This record gives sequence, C-alpha cells and structure tokens, in this order.
Amino acid sequence: MPKLAVFPKAYMEALCKDGSMKISEWISLASKLDIQGLEWYAGFLEMRYKTRWKDFKKMVEDIGKEIPMMCCSPDFTHPDQKFREKEILKQKQWIDMTNILGGSYCRVLSGQKRPGLSLLEGLKYASDCITDCLSYAEERGITLVLENHYKDDFWKYPEFAQKKDVFKSLVESINHPSFGVNFDPSNAFLAGEEPLDLLYSISDRVVTMHASDRYLKSGTIDDLKKIDSGKIGYANILSHGEVGKGMNDYDLIFKELKRVGFDNWISIEDGVDGFDQLERSVKFVNEKISEYWT
Repeated sequence: MPKLAVFPKAYMEALCKDGSMKISEWISLASKLDIQGLEWYAGFLEMRYKTRWKDFKKMVEDIGKEIPMMCCSPDFTHPDQKFREKEILKQKQWIDMTNILGGSYCRVLSGQKRPGLSLLEGLKYASDCITDCLSYAEERGITLVLENHYKDDFWKYPEFAQKKDVFKSLVESINHPSFGVNFDPSNAFLAGEEPLDLLYSISDRVVTMHASDRYLKSGTIDDLKKIDSGKIGYANILSHGEVGKGMNDYDLIFKELKRVGFDNWISIEDGVDGFDQLERSVKFVNEKISEYWT
C-alpha cells in the first residue's frame, strides 16, 4: 500500500526566505497529521548547516515518521558546460543530503527553457547530466525521480521538459534502475495539457507522486490552453486548491497507478489556505489509498 507524506507548500517563504518558521515548528505541525513521512526541501534555510542534518532526521523519527523524498531543482539545460558541471555537483550534494536524512528518492529536473535552446540540445544536456549523477545515486541507495515540473520558484524561465512529448522523450532516453518519474498531475494543467494523457504515457515509470490540485479562478480549460506556457510567471487564472476539490480526477489517476503496480510514496502539496485545508487533503488521499489498495 502506498505511504503518504506532506510537503510544506504553504510555508516555503517562512522556511526558505525570511526564516519566520523553523524546521522544528514544521515538524511539530506535521506530527498532527495522519501521514508516514515528510517530503524535504533542499532549500530550507537551516539546511545550510550540514552538521544539523542528522538532528533533523532524529526530530522526524521522534514523531514516528521518516523523510522519504527530497525536493531540489537542478538546472541542467544551460548552454555553458561549466555551469552544468556545477549543477551536477549540486545534485550530488543533494543526493548526499537525501542519504543522510534517511531518504530514498531525490528529485531531478531538466532545467530552464531558455530562449534559443533547441529541443535536441536541451534533451542532450539534461539526459547527459542526469545520467552523470545516476551511479553516484545508486551507490547510496537513492533513486532519482524526474518530475513533470512547471518552474522552480527561483527560476526565470519555465521547465524545459514541461510539455508531455518533451518529458516523455527525456524519460525514455534514460534507462537505469535508479531512475524513475515523480508524477504531479497538477503541473500538466500548467502546460495546457491533460494530466491523464501524460500519466497513461509514462505510468510504468512512475515511482513517486505529488498529490496536488488546481482550480480555475476564472475562464475555462480552453482559455488556459491558449495561454503561452513558455511565458515567465504562473498562469494567473489557475491556483492551488484542496486535493480532491480541483480539476484532477483522482479516481482515474489512482486506478491507473494501481493497474501498473504502483506501491510507493505519495506526497501532498497543499495547505496554502490554512492547515485545516492540509488536514482535509490528507484525509481525502488516505481514503483514496484505502479504496484502491485494500
């Protein structure tokens, strides 16, 4: 049966920028939830101090949970080779971080969709860089998971492999036992595409998942598809929402994951409208896990 984790989506500013929330406070909040794990973020301010990593692992273990997944954002599509080599070193440091925290899954991305970057160049840069990290990850028992992402908070341009066909091509270019997909259904909407179309095309490669949801503040799906997904910034007609209340069809999503034998970590990205919202999302996903895996 899949296990459930949460990601502090609502507290990223506090944990990563202004320091108004400490990691210990987030752990204390998460202890109240019916979950088994906390998805970590490499950019938490307090993670700058490597000597504290084991302390955070113990804090999470002390509330009866674990840190299974690491969220980080390598940028592998820069045209300068020295830049890419530095990103590879960063990714290996994040792999070490995941290992010390006791995790098994570390995210990778393709990189930014920079102007002038061709499809073939971007695919080669990203594939080569991810491949370069795989033996390092395998030696430490870590699986690298490529997410169908939209855009890191600190990036100027959206994800290079945002669109389904590009993402699928990148996934298919890498065949390694320590590589898989972190599927996020909501991010497909930001690409102007249907989440289920993407899932059906790569479901056998999915090893972890983000459970999130989106809703339209105005307009329709057709309006969203007309928005240039390559523009800087998020589509302003789309917003995060409570899992199970937005546009994703979780019955069809979980039905497909169950069909392909998925039995791993699902991490909830929610709570932007309050902790009670996150509690409801946890309850919804737990109910769906019970429905489809028991």
